[in-house]
Amino acid sequence: MKNAYLKVKDHSVSKEIFQLIENTKYGFLETHPQPAKENLPAYYKSEDYISHTDTKRNLFEKLYHLVRSFTLQKKVNFINSFVSKKTNEKSLLDIGCGTGDFIQTAKNNNWLVSGIEPNNEARGIANKKTNNAVFNTNKLLEFKAHSFDVITLWHVLEHLPNLDEHIKILKKLLKPNGTLIIAVPNYKSYDAQVYKEFWAAYDVPRHLWHFNKTSIAKLFFDVSMTIKKIKPMWFDAFYVCLLSEKYKTGKMNFIKAFFNGLVSNTKALGSKEASSLIYVIKNN
Repeated sequence: MKNAYLKVKDHSVSKEIFQLIENTKYGFLETHPQPAKENLPAYYKSEDYISHTDTKRNLFEKLYHLVRSFTLQKKVNFINSFVSKKTNEKSLLDIGCGTGDFIQTAKNNNWLVSGIEPNNEARGIANKKTNNAVFNTNKLLEFKAHSFDVITLWHVLEHLPNLDEHIKILKKLLKPNGTLIIAVPNYKSYDAQVYKEFWAAYDVPRHLWHFNKTSIAKLFFDVSMTIKKIKPMWFDAFYVCLLSEKYKTGKMNFIKAFFNGLVSNTKALGSKEASSLIYVIKNN
């Protein structure tokens, strides 16, 4: 059963209106209508789609890259905690790796890295950083089963069509004791409730699915995988609130965005419903 939830505009590219539909079985929201697979790339054709570029044209982009550079090593330290220090060869697959900064940092920390990135321009930038370790999405079906110690999707699962199929592929590619790390926006967060249809993390129609903790748990339970840990991404609340202010008022109100981001994070200390959440998932 599916229920209408909210109407949301594509603020960054097409200006089209989409409906969010609640999937009552799993608890996630679905973007409706979903663009045909061959039409999806057109919705990413924007100079403002920041994960596909290394540009620093304005204060917002400079802040984004500053925060990203700070978090890169933290992410690598995080994945290091899921492999034994005695492991000589530790393998990482980063799906939706953008311009490759994360896997470049992991490579510099002795990981054997592979990346998947559908955008040609971003993949080209990433390959210059990683000695051609980044491939298009067809490569997902070519990797051998049980190839990776860690698979990461940093704000990527919400972009993937054929959700069930991709989840089965992730399980197949993980080593038996491997770790799947997924970071996604949380539509149950305080900032999502404040900004409603202007909440930037809906990002329709690039985001095809909109998750909460219940939906992630149910989706992976269906393939005999279990959430072992959930961590907040504190910086995301401020980033999302800045963009949401722009969509709502036409300008980035830094003070109001910072305040709403701070309140969201403060409330999440108790509710555990941060703007974005990292899920650590293992095979049962």
